Amino acid sequence: MTLFRLAISALFILSSIAAAQARTVWVDDQLYLPVRSGAGTQFRIIENAVPSGTPLEVIEVSDSGYTRVRTPKGNDGWVSSQYLSDTPIAAQRLKTVTRQLEQAQAELATLKGQLSEVSNERDSLSSAESSLSARSAELEQELRRIKNIASDSINLQRRNGELLEENQKLRNDLEVLTAENERLEASKESDFMLVGAGLVLGGVLLALVIPMLKPTRKADNWA
Repeated sequence: MTLFRLAISALFILSSIAAAQARTVWVDDQLYLPVRSGAGTQFRIIENAVPSGTPLEVIEVSDSGYTRVRTPKGNDGWVSSQYLSDTPIAAQRLKTVTRQLEQAQAELATLKGQLSEVSNERDSLSSAESSLSARSAELEQELRRIKNIASDSINLQRRNGELLEENQKLRNDLEVLTAENERLEASKESDFMLVGAGLVLGGVLLALVIPMLKPTRKADNWA
């Protein structure tokens, strides 16, 4: 029965030690905390003046009001449990909060810088968009002008074809008129030749007829 109780006690102590090893406590707002070689004030001090806010690794917790700890210097000893806290002291929490605040401020400054870059990029994109819109309007105007020129070119080409066709028609009419003029000129020459021949023939006839119309001298003598 005694062995069973000893085994239970040993298991309880081991479980307490295992649970205590997973914990970290901090020296409370006491200015200095001595670390002793045993659980009581009668034991010698192995590390003096542990300042408040120092984290201590818990090794064992006794029922006598002392806790076995390991200091940051590596010393293994006992301290009064009433000066230990499961949470960091106010000064330590203030340091933590201050550090977190500084980190938050740094992150805020970074975010502000990124926001400024994004704003500048947005302004650049807005300016580029305005430039592109203006360029698009210019291109649309140029396209309309080119379409008008192309339309005028088509109209000019069609008008040129009409003028060429009209010119060809005028040439044909000119050739017809030229041929008719040549025919008329030839007809006039023929008429002139006929008139000339008629005049010559008339002159010959007159030359033959007029002498026959004159009276003879014998007839005059009889009279």
